[in-house]
Amino acid sequence: MADLSGKTVLITGASRGIGAETARIFANAGANVALIARSSDSIADLAGEIGPQAVAIPCDISRYWEVEKAVENCVGAFGRLDILINNAGVIEPISRLEDAHPDGWGQAIDINLKGVFHGIRAALPEMAQAGGGTVLTVSSGAAHRPVEGWSHYCASKAGAAMLTMCLHQEMSEKGIRAMGLSPGTVATEMQREIKASGINPISQLDWTDHIPAEWPAKALLWMCGPEADAFLGEEISLRDEAIRKKVGLV
Repeated sequence: MADLSGKTVLITGASRGIGAETARIFANAGANVALIARSSDSIADLAGEIGPQAVAIPCDISRYWEVEKAVENCVGAFGRLDILINNAGVIEPISRLEDAHPDGWGQAIDINLKGVFHGIRAALPEMAQAGGGTVLTVSSGAAHRPVEGWSHYCASKAGAAMLTMCLHQEMSEKGIRAMGLSPGTVATEMQREIKASGINPISQLDWTDHIPAEWPAKALLWMCGPEADAFLGEEISLRDEAIRKKVGLV
């Protein structure tokens, strides 16, 4: 696994689930971690758990100026920004297109798609000045196939996956490593929301069908190392047994 001693990672959606577990995994690997989320109490508690390697920065990623300020605060705290993990995402409001509320649908786009762009746009100047960096975006199988009741989620994740490819095309020669991670179904609060909807086959899965949040967190750490360079500009899937073996998951 990558040794990130002296490196700084900014993680969006760090208050729970994959984001919180990623913060713990990266801190254990030696990184400084900037925890970004709207839930100020949750990230403050997590920062307290991790210790002086962590700083909590409340931020609504759907607002660019807040993300820009969060990056500024991260660099102010640790002096650098090496890794951005675009993890924040929402699945609500789950509904069929004919019943979708335009405001709720649009808010999901603001977080899941525009939030990824905001993170990239705010981090790039700092990374470019430093000579490079890594941008990892948590994707989904929903980026590549339609799922009933998830038009907002599928559309936003597909857009975020394309942003990853665009970032690779435009910035790889300037030292920016860009990749996506499709983790599969993960045992997080989002899966409880999906279960409660009962709207599609994914909502019928048993809790034991989902992988632990530790798995995608470890995959993200692996993606920061040179072994993952073969996948730059692409999306890695944890459904792939070969990838699980590379990451060291069982």
